[in-house]
Amino acid sequence: MMRKPIGPGQFLATLNRREFLKGSTAAAVGAAAAPALWTLPAHAQQNVLTLLSWPGYAAPEVVGPFEQATGVKIVGKEYTGGDNMLALLNSSPPGTFDLVLSDAEYLHMLREADLIQKLEPADFPMDDFWPEFQKFSGFWADNDMYAIMTSFGYLGMTYNADKLTREEMESYKIMWDPKVEKKVGMYDWYLPPMLCLSLYDGNKPPYDITDEQFAKLKETLFSLKPQVVGIGAFAGAFSMLSQGEAWIMPGTGAWLTLLLKKDGVPVDDIVPEEGGLQWSEGMAIAKATSKPELALKFLQYMASPEGQMRVAIKPAYSGSIPSKAGWKLLGEQHPDWSKLLLHELDKPNVMDEYAKGKIFIRDLPKQQSLEEWNQAFTEFKNL
Repeated sequence: MMRKPIGPGQFLATLNRREFLKGSTAAAVGAAAAPALWTLPAHAQQNVLTLLSWPGYAAPEVVGPFEQATGVKIVGKEYTGGDNMLALLNSSPPGTFDLVLSDAEYLHMLREADLIQKLEPADFPMDDFWPEFQKFSGFWADNDMYAIMTSFGYLGMTYNADKLTREEMESYKIMWDPKVEKKVGMYDWYLPPMLCLSLYDGNKPPYDITDEQFAKLKETLFSLKPQVVGIGAFAGAFSMLSQGEAWIMPGTGAWLTLLLKKDGVPVDDIVPEEGGLQWSEGMAIAKATSKPELALKFLQYMASPEGQMRVAIKPAYSGSIPSKAGWKLLGEQHPDWSKLLLHELDKPNVMDEYAKGKIFIRDLPKQQSLEEWNQAFTEFKNL
């Protein structure tokens, strides 16, 4: 059934608990099969939505207004990489998750596996979004919509601004400089750093490369190992930079820099002259959910100016948001964040990066398998 889209600023005012729960169904997830996180009483599960996502999306700072307005609890399960997300979905009983937050390059896998539902664009305030994101290819298939974009950002290099100048950081070549020996940190997910190194090798786009170019990419990656001080996941990346163990980390950007800056760490980020990547996150409704109406209401909240603003400044990591209405609300309520995120509508902002032709949408390998790229990164780690 077609639903009337909710306009800017109207979401919380139009919801009440009775309306929200009307028409929903509750199917208990078996305690023996489900993770302990979801072993809730059957009568309580109808008021719970389970969300599989990157860290921070289920934080009170993000979902608090939605929970208060509806009486529905958002329970999160976090992952730290696309392959990890796929593994969690594959190993969980159908119906474990009501909603899935996915990077654009993995969403088509979820669609092809029939794990997510098709959405109706009229249910969302798409006119609030920048034109570039109203029909973002990663979340659409032909004319069908499968996810609402929640956040995006650019990846190049994060660096210690006390140790290195911005001029030195204008090329990925700095990572092989003797002055940064054992000062290069690496985020433990093969895709972002390898794609950045592919750009350094001159491959544009960086993911659609021949086997010969892939062999060269492996050589480039392996040659970097003597410069590397450590390889870490989410917490490890923060630790290496905050403790000064690493001065450079490729495949990262503002999402990491802004968090470190809040703690007084002297870091900055840059998209080098060879180019950078755009990560793009979108939220979808799981095909096996027993509460599609509840899940849709949560997606509408995430697309609203309030939800968008809270995603932008969530404690786990910050990101750019696709909603112009969200930008406006952010400027009104958090002008300092609006400036930090380059989300000021009347000044140079993150949308200007598109015009420079340096940003490539992050995508999965086209001419090799995921396993080949992952194996190359595993070999690199074991050198």
